[in-house]
Amino acid sequence: QVQLVESGGGLVQAGGSLRLACVASRRTFTRYAMGWFRRAPGKERQFVAAVRWSDGYTSYADFATGRFTISRDIAKNMMYLQANSLKPEDTAAYYCAAVLPGRGPMTTTASYDYWGQGTQVTVSA
Repeated sequence: QVQLVESGGGLVQAGGSLRLACVASRRTFTRYAMGWFRRAPGKERQFVAAVRWSDGYTSYADFATGRFTISRDIAKNMMYLQANSLKPEDTAAYYCAAVLPGRGPMTTTASYDYWGQGTQVTVSA
């Protein structure tokens, strides 16, 4: 069992920044791809960004490119999402997820095996 815990959400003004963090308990990230997803009220969960732990390869959703940066700290078994220039439409619950190799594309929600509880990001005008 992989347990994921997110932190760093909150209320921020439009144009501001947040750094979300995800830590895994009892396991390391060594063999995983890790991703961030978000779910706005009344909408399906959508891909934000992902990183492959082995080599640091990253992928971003179009809306995240240039504003969001995903990173990993191998020594601390942590993953981050630096979110800059936030917009009200970024308001959502943000989820940390993990997937083992071979389960599917790392940009696809259905590929992931483990999920955190989510952390709420609210961006005001």
